[in-house]
Amino acid sequence: MDLLLNIRTGLLAAGLMALLTLPVFQPEAQAMDPVTIAILTPIAIKGAQIAAPYVITGMRSGAAHTLSMGRDLIDIFRLPVGMLQSSVGIPFSQFSNGIRNIGRGTIAPFRLTVKLLLLPLAFCGIGVG
Repeated sequence: MDLLLNIRTGLLAAGLMALLTLPVFQPEAQAMDPVTIAILTPIAIKGAQIAAPYVITGMRSGAAHTLSMGRDLIDIFRLPVGMLQSSVGIPFSQFSNGIRNIGRGTIAPFRLTVKLLLLPLAFCGIGVG
């Protein structure tokens, strides 16, 4: 009974604290003047025109890097295929292909992890291979 009373008291205290601190964290509305937007639009357009070639280069580099990540993702499935080839495929002389697929399937998650960590650099246009 004493434990139940302590739990109720704790929940009541937590609820009261939440209700008291809720108004403190209310977001404050901040609006921008439409005239300011109209004045800054030509400057933003010029900035976008200057940055466009760099953005396109970064997107191309990131897309190519993402495609290579897809190849590594598919290579993960070489591990079970290689296990089958090196065990069931022995009579069909698939043992060496199975060992090769096991090796590539074992390395693929690590390559995928490294490429995933380098993905932000690829979208910046840095050639990370």
